Amino acid sequence: MRAPVDGRSGPLSESPTRVLPPPPASLPGRARTIAALAVPIVGAMLSQNLLNVVDTAMVGSLGDAALAATGTGSFANFMAGAFVMGLSSGVQAMAARRVGEGRESEAAVPLNGALLLALALGLPLTVALVAAAPTLFPLLNDDPAVSAQGVPYLQARLLALVAVGMNFSFRGFWNGVNQPGLYLRALLVMHGVNLFLNWVLIFGHLGAPALGAPGSGLASAVATYAGTAVYAWEGFAYARSRGFLRGLPDGKAVRTMLRLAIPNGIQQFLFAAGYTALFWILARVGTRETAAANVLVNVMLVAILPALALGLAAASLVGQALGRGDPKDARRWGWEISLLAAVLMSGFGILMASFPDPLLGIFLHDPETLAVARGPLRLFGVTIGADAAGIVLLNALLGAGASRLVLALSAGLQWGLFLPAAYLVGPHLGYGLLGIWICNVAWRLLNTAAVAVAWGRGSWSRIVV
Repeated sequence: MRAPVDGRSGPLSESPTRVLPPPPASLPGRARTIAALAVPIVGAMLSQNLLNVVDTAMVGSLGDAALAATGTGSFANFMAGAFVMGLSSGVQAMAARRVGEGRESEAAVPLNGALLLALALGLPLTVALVAAAPTLFPLLNDDPAVSAQGVPYLQARLLALVAVGMNFSFRGFWNGVNQPGLYLRALLVMHGVNLFLNWVLIFGHLGAPALGAPGSGLASAVATYAGTAVYAWEGFAYARSRGFLRGLPDGKAVRTMLRLAIPNGIQQFLFAAGYTALFWILARVGTRETAAANVLVNVMLVAILPALALGLAAASLVGQALGRGDPKDARRWGWEISLLAAVLMSGFGILMASFPDPLLGIFLHDPETLAVARGPLRLFGVTIGADAAGIVLLNALLGAGASRLVLALSAGLQWGLFLPAAYLVGPHLGYGLLGIWICNVAWRLLNTAAVAVAWGRGSWSRIVV
């Protein structure tokens, strides 16, 4: 590996810069650019959700305790990995900026630094959390039958924290350099390995011991490292000319990476923790409301996938425009993609609002529980377009490097407004799930308004990445 470089001086900067073609000016051309970035990302996210469904079905055959163990453990693993997953936004913002500046030979240098950070942060975190899992898991679920399976499941998942950080770093890089298809390909390989090993380790096929729920955790960990191997091969095959494993960022660039990644990691952690708090509030309203909300949250997380994909595309295009020194085009990408997301998702939302029962009936079979969920789903369907626009603009801000602003807006509104309002309206004032969901929708709409105001002000265009 070559000597450290800062992205502006050193060995890698000796290669000539490449003058990028101007961005498309026509709406059809810009739409094709957006689709080329967003469609593979949607495919990758749908693949992840399909894996989650199949994984849940496999573990569900083992009984309620196993299902509760993996559900609780997966959520705990997500919170544990939030900080290393935050590296993705830093890599994407910096790689996209280098592409826009015409310095593609240095675009992978931030990735190199993030891979080392994933190792440096992930290893001690893994050791500490694996040792603490027997103490921490019962705080989330104190059922002895659940803990007996949940602790080894969580410990197995935690063994892959380093690989999780590396994989998200690669994801940010491929999206930042306009090659999300490589991200999709690696994810498909990883998911195939995961499903095969689930079949082997959960049920004891091919001479392996039947490990049950912990086998699912081990399968996920091995598959995650398999994904890292694929990403590394792709790096050597497609990113060596961009500096992959040919140079390290200097201290200033590392500080920039941490400045972008740490707030994003904290934001992801607080977002996940906020939904834990929401279900704690719902438990004080009733079991039927909690069951209905579980379905609503999962439907919501799947429904917004296109908006998330468009948001990641916006992050790359905004970063590249800023790298070209064209904040006007960066602003235009943000507004255009958020409008596209709003229109697309509003059409889907109208279907949800008009025909809630066929969708809810897939998951809910108790007529009273379905009735409880019907109103909140209609409310979500009516407002999903505005929510989608906010998701895109939030990711556009991340692409510009405004991760601290995103943290302040997102966490401030969720923890400072939504959760206290939900606790007041639900358990105390007795307005049930519908009242809580009105608070949820109000929070999401205020979040959209806040990020739209921040985008319109344009202070993000002056952030140095």
